[in-house]
Formats: sequence, C-alpha cells, structure tokens
Amino acid sequence: MIPQVDGGCEISIYISWSQKLLYKDGHFSFRMPFTFPEYVTPFTRMAEKQEKIQLNVNTGTEKEVIFHELTHALKEKSRHVGRFSFLYEADAENWSTKDFEFSYSVFSSDIYGGIMLNSPSMHDLDQRNMFCLCLYPGSNQMGKVFRKEVIFLVDISGSMQGKPLESVKSALLSILPELAPTDCFNIIAFNEEMYSFSSFLEPANVDLLESTTQWISKNLIACGGTNIMRPLNEALRMFDENSIQSLGLLSKTKDAVPYIFLVTDGAVENERTVCHTVKSHVENGGSLSPRICTFGIGSYCNHYFLQMLSSVSRGKYGAAYDQDSIEPEMQKWFRKALFPVLTNITVDAFDDLKAFEVYPWKLPDLLIECPLIISGRYEGKFPNTVKVEGRSADMNEKVINLKVRNSTDIPIEKVFVKQQIDLLTAQAWFFESMELEEKIAKLSIQWGIPSEYTLMIVRIEAVEQDMMKKKQAIDEAVSLVHYVTLGFGNQIATVENIPPGSEEPRDPNAFAVLGKAVSCCNGFCDCFCCFCLIKTCSKMSDQCLIVLTQLCSALSCFACSECCVQVCCDSG
Repeated sequence: MIPQVDGGCEISIYISWSQKLLYKDGHFSFRMPFTFPEYVTPFTRMAEKQEKIQLNVNTGTEKEVIFHELTHALKEKSRHVGRFSFLYEADAENWSTKDFEFSYSVFSSDIYGGIMLNSPSMHDLDQRNMFCLCLYPGSNQMGKVFRKEVIFLVDISGSMQGKPLESVKSALLSILPELAPTDCFNIIAFNEEMYSFSSFLEPANVDLLESTTQWISKNLIACGGTNIMRPLNEALRMFDENSIQSLGLLSKTKDAVPYIFLVTDGAVENERTVCHTVKSHVENGGSLSPRICTFGIGSYCNHYFLQMLSSVSRGKYGAAYDQDSIEPEMQKWFRKALFPVLTNITVDAFDDLKAFEVYPWKLPDLLIECPLIISGRYEGKFPNTVKVEGRSADMNEKVINLKVRNSTDIPIEKVFVKQQIDLLTAQAWFFESMELEEKIAKLSIQWGIPSEYTLMIVRIEAVEQDMMKKKQAIDEAVSLVHYVTLGFGNQIATVENIPPGSEEPRDPNAFAVLGKAVSCCNGFCDCFCCFCLIKTCSKMSDQCLIVLTQLCSALSCFACSECCVQVCCDSG
C-alpha cells in the first residue's frame, strides 16, 4: 500500500521487464509498453514532466548493424563492437501516448552468431559457469532449400469438432501449396481409427494437391476418441527405409529432411511409451530419423509430453490455448519448422567441457525464421573460438566459427530460466525423476517462476498496530492461486471429448480473501494496485491467466512501497 504522500514529493516505481526479441525477415524488433492513461497526468500545469529512455543493445556479434525507424528520437551515446548505447530525453506536456518500438538488423548474407559466457552470482544455487550460443540464418538463405518428406498427423477426435478442426484444416490447406514439387507428403487423420490419404508418401504436385483438398473435406470429420501411438507408428513405418524398399519404391530420405507434424488436443494413457518408441527410433536411425514437430491445442493435452516428443527428435513444439489463435499459431509453426537452413548441428567444444548441461539437450535445426539459441552450464574452459558444424541444403557439410566472449550485461541465468524449467519439467515427467522435480522446485523458488512442482500463494499484508490481530489477519489472508501452470493433461476430459477452451469450475471463494485489499485502490493507485490485477485474473480464462502469470514472472521487481499483496512460491 502506498502511504499518504506530501505535495512536492517524488514517487519512483521501478519495473524490470523481460521479453523475447521478435525475429522476422532478418529483423530484430522490440516493443515495450510506454503508454500512460490521461488521468495519471498531474492536474497542475506547473509540474514538470520529462520522459527519459536509456537503451543498451548487445547484438552478440561483431557484424555490421543497421538500425531502423524508431518511435522515439534516440541519440547514440556510445558504440563498441557489437554493443551500443542510446538515450532519449524530452519534456512533455502529457505523458507518452505511444509504446516504445525499436528494431535493427545485422548485415550478414551468411550464417553468423556468437557465444556469451557468464559467471554465477554468489547467490546462485548452481555454481557452474553459464553460456549462451546464438546462431542466426543470415539474409541470403532464400536460394536452395532442403527437399522435404512430410507426414501430417491430425487428431479428429470428437473434442475437435467445430472451430478447432476447421482452424487446423485451414492451416493445413495454407501450408500444402508451399511444398515444392520435389517434396513428398502424406496425411493421416486419427481418432481410435486411422485414415490415410495414401499408403506411402506422394509427390507434392499441383494435381495431387487439388485432390488433397477434397480428401481433407471428406475425411477430416470430428468423432470418436484418441489414439496417438497407432498413427505415429504408421508414419515411422513409412519413413523406414527397409519398409519403403520392400514396397518396391525409391527411398529419397537420405537427401531430404523427414518430418512428422502431430496435432492433437488430447491426453492419452501411453504417452511415455510413445516417447520411448520415438527415442529408440531416433537413436537407431540417426540423422535419417524424422523431426517430430508437435502442436498442442487447449489445456487438456499434455504439453510436456508434446515438448518431450519434439525435443528427442530435433522437432519444433507449438501450442494454442484458445480457439481464435489455433490457425495463426499453426501457420507460424508450420512455416518455421519446414524451412531449415542447417541440419544435424554439432558443437565441437561441448565434448571437452566438464559437468556439461545444455537446453535443449538435442540440438534443433537452424530455421530460416527461427534463430537457434541454446543455453547451459559447464565446468572447464571454453576456447576462444568454437566450431559449429551442420549440413546445408546443398548436402555439403558447413562449418561456422563462433567467437566466445564474456558478457556481464546480459544475465543469462535469468533470461533462460523459464525455458530451462519447461524442458526440465518435460524430462522429469518422462523419466519420473524425483531428483529433477526437486531441482525444478529450487529454480522456481529462486527466480519466482511458477512450476508444476511448486505452489503459488497470495498473502495480504494487514496494516494493524496490534501484532496479534495483524498475525491473525495475515493467517486468514493466505490463498492458493490456481490455474498458473499447464498441468500434465486431462485424460478424463479427453475420453469425454470435452472441447478445448472449456473452462474448469472455479472455487468461488478462491479470491474472496483479497477483498481486504480493496482499500488501497484509490486515485493514482488505481493503475498499479495488485488487488485490481488479481481481481481481473479471477475473471479470466485459464489459458489467459497462464499467459499473464508468465508475463508477471518476468517483472522481477514491482516496488510500490509496502505493496498490499506479496506473491511467493511454496515448494509443496
């Protein structure tokens, strides 16, 4: 709660904001909320209002950088190799009414990148050194592309009826024309049964794509239950070289990138068996094994199962939690995964490091619209230059030399802790490891990131002179916050074919205790009060609340003096 403030006093609010840079067509862009409502402008015209933005940029590379049109007039303060500092200052009649946007591109026609190193802080639970490897596709990657062999596995169980399945069909029909005539594809629709467009992979020519549209309209009809293992085994069989040769067909898998795209909204009983099957197939097949790209719809499927399935096979995971976002998110997922620049990537320095840990543990491909960024921990010493090798679209081995440097201005452990927790949770679920669960819980508590193995509670700080009454008020004002994590799927909802987006029943008393904080919602505090935020959360859908919680976890400090609500994690 902000206490009474005397006239003429200054109020400072510090917010630490963390978000990913967007990357598209070689451009990095950043947008930060910088719009203030009219009622926060002081009534008096005598009050001086000044806006100030200091921007520090670390590109992580020595390549030439081009800065693009900005929303605010930034002045360059300093420039070093790969690092820049800018400042914006202005007097304003009213506070800003436009968000701050900034973008730049790195001038490089070929693949480039770098490696940054951090030493752990004294408070870090893990005292191993940290690294971050970044690899970018460059601007001249639209020439020769990999040939692809693609099998689409589409869930048509009863819960997909209506908008979910229609959105999936639209996304599928939009990506099929982007396949080249030299590419091959197949479609398998599944519920308890399996319906294949063909018994083998077909060439993606124009005539066949027209008949595909008719087949999709006729066969992708929602009904029945969910069986993922059968269609996945069928897809793996189609990619098996011996099976293809036994049918008298020519296998071209060696000069193509094989893909399986799995789309589902349900959870099934044998998910660990499915992962073990794929893991075994990948280990035996090596670089010829298909990339299994998974897409989860809604909150009833097990997103950690889908993440694990894609991780063990170098695939790409995607998700949509509400029906309106299914089609656009699937289109982005398809286009990112289907256009690799470098495959079968290896890093020579990793073999020489001790106590080495990397996320993700199976290095994915470098994609044209998705830079490869991995992080991890290690003991030992990185060389000054690290060699990264992979296979390019002309089927030749390509070598990229990355320069290694220490970086003190980028907190690697804070930037990547959410990714680390998600990947570790998928491993903990798959291996049923108590040790990994404990590790995740410690990370969750250390960084304030919600996890499946910790609980989040809300506690109201009562303002009472009587310490006994204050303690009693605090004890009464503790409430468990629900719906802040994904969970491991809902098999009952899957069996009952409950459609994605259906809300689970809420406890009507879950947020009632927060009513005691309403007194802090006055005047200027209206736009900052935590109670207003939590009251709003209680009316949101589960999926929206999950997204908001992840966003709030990035706000590492929201220091309204003696704020009325404290959020903390309890390792239950």
